[in-house]
Amino acid sequence: MNSDKIGNRSGMIRRHGGLTGTPCPDGARGCALHGSGHRSMVATADAMFVPALYAPAMTAARLRRNTIIGLIASLALAAGKLIAGLVGNSSALVADAVESMADTLGSVIVWWGLKLGEREPDVAHPYGYGRAEAVASLTVGGLLIVASVLIVVRAFQDIVTPHAAPAAWTLGVLTAVVIVKETLFRVVLKGAEAMGSDAARADAWHHRSDAITSAAAFIGIGIAVWGPGMFNAPRLVLADEVAAMIASGIILITAARLIGPALQELLDAHAPHLAAKAREAAAGINGVRLVEKVHARKSGRGYLVDMHLHVDPESSVRDGHALAGQVKATIRRELPMVRHVLIHIEPAEHTGDRIDRIGDAD
Repeated sequence: MNSDKIGNRSGMIRRHGGLTGTPCPDGARGCALHGSGHRSMVATADAMFVPALYAPAMTAARLRRNTIIGLIASLALAAGKLIAGLVGNSSALVADAVESMADTLGSVIVWWGLKLGEREPDVAHPYGYGRAEAVASLTVGGLLIVASVLIVVRAFQDIVTPHAAPAAWTLGVLTAVVIVKETLFRVVLKGAEAMGSDAARADAWHHRSDAITSAAAFIGIGIAVWGPGMFNAPRLVLADEVAAMIASGIILITAARLIGPALQELLDAHAPHLAAKAREAAAGINGVRLVEKVHARKSGRGYLVDMHLHVDPESSVRDGHALAGQVKATIRRELPMVRHVLIHIEPAEHTGDRIDRIGDAD
């Protein structure tokens, strides 16, 4: 058997410590027996990714379509806001255009992440390319931070430079922007939640942040246009710039919401809720004496699970391997978001005890 061929659904127990290899049961790909003082066996789950099992209502192609629609809309809105801001003398609108340009670049990055994340596992990447989405999400968050800083710098420059109030007609431009962007947010987020895609979720929140900044700009421009005359307060013309600064703060919060989960995924943060469910599923299988350790981590739209199981020390290698395959199949069936399971089998210290506790520390 060529062990380098990812996707071959048959495997074999490799010779190790003088033990003879035997075929693995169907569904396992790569089994190893270690003879260092006690019998233990590692069974790895099939790494085939099956997103259709847990996201039948949404396809990756539809996610990409939503991203492309958002890209075109963001590009058109960014150009319109920039022209309106420059002609209408509105710092908030120009700042909003800068944020929209970051949206456009962000959509391109998200599209790349979604496209790369769909690639099948290969020899160089046996766990697949799912984390490309986390990289895309992290990059989009960084772009939001850059956009926020640029908005603050522009607003501060306008505060210290005397200028006239923005044109009233710019409010109509912002109204249209808010409606379009909020609609895009809802459509893209629905698809992201259906597929469990962090990259698409980042793209959705990018649209929401744009809608928020446009709404803040609307309020600021409204005060700057009518406030000085209504309240006899000429300084209210600076409400335009204040609105831009408030919007930058909101953008920073959005960036933090995107960067946090992406970093957690890239740093292999533990997913305790999923690990608890996997532990419970394994503990309910006859022959499992103890579920000693369970670690779960997110990778793209799915999860990778590692666990240590204690079994009867008198059981054969064949029986232990079959039990590992049964545990893997049960976890994959009950938790379809799990894409890969690695099981390490060890001999139970007390052969007469069935340990049913599933809350032991990992």
